[in-house]
Amino acid sequence: MSSGSKVGALRMRAEGTARIVVTRRIPEPAIELLRGAGEVWVSPHDRPLSTEELHEAVSGADVVVSLLHDRIDGALMDAAGPRLVCVANVAVGFDNIDIPAATERGIVVTNTPGVLTDATADLTFALVLAVTRRLCEGERVIRSKTPWSWQMFYMLGSGLADKTLGVVGMGAIGVAVARRARAFGMNIVYSGPVRATAEVEAELGARQVELDELLDQAHVVTLHCPLTDETRHLMNAERLRRMRKDAYLVNTSRGPVIDEAALVEALRAGEIAGAALDVFEHEPAVSPALLEFDNVVLVPHIGSATVETRTAMGVLAARNAVAVLAGEPPWTTVNGATLGLPARAPEAEVAPGRPGG
Repeated sequence: MSSGSKVGALRMRAEGTARIVVTRRIPEPAIELLRGAGEVWVSPHDRPLSTEELHEAVSGADVVVSLLHDRIDGALMDAAGPRLVCVANVAVGFDNIDIPAATERGIVVTNTPGVLTDATADLTFALVLAVTRRLCEGERVIRSKTPWSWQMFYMLGSGLADKTLGVVGMGAIGVAVARRARAFGMNIVYSGPVRATAEVEAELGARQVELDELLDQAHVVTLHCPLTDETRHLMNAERLRRMRKDAYLVNTSRGPVIDEAALVEALRAGEIAGAALDVFEHEPAVSPALLEFDNVVLVPHIGSATVETRTAMGVLAARNAVAVLAGEPPWTTVNGATLGLPARAPEAEVAPGRPGG
């Protein structure tokens, strides 16, 4: 059945009869929106569901509201059955969803861009400051009650003014991070297939360069690219060796963009000055070797973790789901153009707060 006929069929259903599956608890304002569109089932488990549990939960669903740890593949879509019309992912990234499989089945996939730009950019720059100024290392000294005293050469870090930030992926979040870096007096270079607008380049004094040139120049390399076949292990042993020895690597995108084993070896060999990670290759597992380094900052995937942002993400996912159930185009769709859905209002009209970049 085509997407158009599936969405059209939903228009014909009696109000409140749709089955909506939420794979893990999301903020209550989002749940309330969904309850107005159908019967809502929310997983009672505060953990990722197993494959078997997911398949059982989605059986007969019209909509699945998924989280980034859920693997939404063709098998799951088939387990849901022919009523499934929408997968609303509560995340910007959608590497957990088989988009071709969804499109083939006429299933609309949506995500939540815009609403988490500033929160993720803030966390990114917090990591930059934490790793370059050795904040976490210093805090461990205090908490461990290790004796210390002020002296000229104690726990020296690295300043940011007049240093170069290399942004890998100059999308909304990359631009927002670059704006923060400019406020600290940093110079900006960036790489990626999409060029920033002339206005953004002029505002930030940013230059687009090839990735190798970026790695040659940048004192801080920050990753903001989606996880694709092309970007998996983008930062491999060869590219880590290409970085400056006084450079830091920051990742708030997706863990597998970095070859974690290669990063450990680069740190051991002193090939880079340090790293700060919000995401991990085998999340939630973290390579035990990374815990050995004082020059590594590790936080548990909290880039969007503010009350305001997580609520906005849930609400946008719910609004997308409700729109599709009403036979209307969603606000932020991943495969809507391929499915022939008309475009809706710009992101700024649905995203609370200032959209990033």
